[in-house]
Amino acid sequence: MPRNDAKSPHNEAELLRVEGIRKTFPGVVALDNVDFDLRRGEVHVLLGENGAGKSTLIKMLSGAYRPDAGRVVVGGKEVRVHGAQDAERLGIATIYQEFNLVPDLTVAENIFLGRQPRRFGLIDRKRMEADAAELLERVGVHVSPRARVRELGIARLQMVEIAKALSLNARVLIMDEPTAVLTSEEVEKLFSIVRRLREGGVGIVFITHHLEEIAALGDRVTVLRDGRSVGQVPAATSEDELVRLMVGRSIEQQYPRERPAEQAAERADAGAALLTVEGLTRDGVFHDVSFEVRAGEVVGIAGLVGAGRTEVVRAVFGADPYDRGSVEVAGTRLRGHDVGAAMTAGIGLVPEDRKGQGLLLDASVEENLGLVTMRAATRGGFVDLKGRREAAARIAGQLGVRMAGLGQHVRTLSGGNQQKVVIGKWLLADTKVLILDEPTRGIDVGAKVEIYQLVNELTAAGAAVLMISSDLPEVLGMSDRVLVMAQGRIAGELSADEATQDSVMALAVSTTPETQEAPENTAATDSTNSTASTNSVEKGASRGH
Repeated sequence: MPRNDAKSPHNEAELLRVEGIRKTFPGVVALDNVDFDLRRGEVHVLLGENGAGKSTLIKMLSGAYRPDAGRVVVGGKEVRVHGAQDAERLGIATIYQEFNLVPDLTVAENIFLGRQPRRFGLIDRKRMEADAAELLERVGVHVSPRARVRELGIARLQMVEIAKALSLNARVLIMDEPTAVLTSEEVEKLFSIVRRLREGGVGIVFITHHLEEIAALGDRVTVLRDGRSVGQVPAATSEDELVRLMVGRSIEQQYPRERPAEQAAERADAGAALLTVEGLTRDGVFHDVSFEVRAGEVVGIAGLVGAGRTEVVRAVFGADPYDRGSVEVAGTRLRGHDVGAAMTAGIGLVPEDRKGQGLLLDASVEENLGLVTMRAATRGGFVDLKGRREAAARIAGQLGVRMAGLGQHVRTLSGGNQQKVVIGKWLLADTKVLILDEPTRGIDVGAKVEIYQLVNELTAAGAAVLMISSDLPEVLGMSDRVLVMAQGRIAGELSADEATQDSVMALAVSTTPETQEAPENTAATDSTNSTASTNSVEKGASRGH
C-alpha cells in the first residue's frame, strides 16, 4: 500500500492535546500521567498491547469516561468532555471496534440518528437518504440507504460507521482497529478515505495491531505500555523497535510453533487420530468435507470469503446441523447437532465472536472460567464454589490473565485477556480437540505469542488443535498441515513444507467443475453467521507479518 505524503499546509497546527491524564478503576490504574497530541492533517497511531490503556484514552476523548487528573485541550482551550454530545460539538468522532449501530433501523437512519433533516417539523426522508447515498459513495460502499443494518455483513457495517463519522464533519476522527474485519481491497479503500481526510486537514487517531499499516499510513506513533506513554516515534520506525516499545522486550519468533517432531515422541498416543470428519455435508453451505487431526498436531484451515470454514467447524462442534457425513473423536462417532455430546467427547470451540458467543460479559472471570465444568463441579444441586475458585485461580495464573481479581467482570478485560479466559475454560475441561476460530483477531503481538505458546503446550501434552484463521502468515507459521477450502469444499491439503502464500492462494481460488457445484450463496451465509468470513486469505497475503 503506497504511502501518500500529501498533507494540509497547516499540518503543524494542534487540534487536540491531553496532558497528565490519569484514570483508575477499582484495583486498576488504567492511565497514569499520559500525554498525547494530534495535529491538523496527520495520522497519529496509538499503539500498545491489549490492556495498555488505548481504549481508556479514546473513551476519555469521546466522553464515555472522565479523567481523574490531567486536562484535555481542544483548539487551544481546555475542555470538559462529559458525553458524546460534547465530543460531537468539539468536532471529535469515534469509530469503535464494536459498531454503534441499531440493527432494525436503515442505513440512512443510522447515519443521521438523532440528527435527521426535517421539513415542516417532519423527518425529510428523501433528503436524508440522498445525503446518506452521497456519504456511502464517498466511502466506496455499494449499499442502499434504505437497507436494514441487520442485513449487512461486517465489512459493510464498518463502512457505514465511517460514513456516519463523515456526516459529523469531524475535525478529529478516532478509528479503533478499523481494518480488523476488512479484506485487502477494503483496507486499501479505507486508507484512500483516510488519506483524503488527512489532506483536508482532519486529524486521525488510528489504533491498529497490524504493524505494517503504520508505515503505510501513519505520521507519528505514540506507544502506551501498562497505562503509561513510553515513547513517541516516527511512523517509519522499524517493527522490531515498535514491538520492543510495546512489550518491553524483543520477540525473537512471531510464530514459535514447536512441530510434533520437535516434541517428546515417547507418548503412546503420538500421531493417533483424535478427530476424524468424513463426508460432512450441509446442503447449500459445504459439501463432502473430510479430514482428520492427530494427537500433538495443529491443522490450519484457510480460505477466501464465503469458503465455509466457520460453518464446518460449528457443525463439527454440534452447534449447527449437517445433512450427511460423520464426526468421530478418538474412534467414537458423535450424534450430529449435539453440543453436549461433542463436549463430553472432548471437543472445545473458541468461537470467532468471543464476546457474543464465547463469554458472559457481565459475569466474573471466575464464573466464565467455570462455565464448561459447572456440571462436573455441582454436587446435590450446589456448585462447589471453593473448588471452582481454586481451579479458576490456577488456570488464570497459568495463562497470565491480567485482572484486578477473579471477581472482575469479563467485560472490563482487554481483548487479549478475554481470549485467554475463553481458552482457559476449555483447558479446565481437559479438552482433547480444541477448535480455535480466528484465535488472535484484535489481539496485540505480545498476547498472540502467548496464545501460540499455549497451543504448543496443548499439543505437547497430546491434544489436537484445529485452527481457522484469515491471517495467512499465522496459518503458515503455526500449522503442521493446512487444509484449504474453496466454495464449501476442501480444495487441497498442504504440509508445512509445501504451504506457501502462493500455493494456498492457488487452491483458495480454484474452481474445478466439482467445486462449481457448490451454491453461490455460501458467502451470504458466511457474512451472516461469521465475522471471520469478512476477512480473506488475500488480507493475510498482503500483510506479510
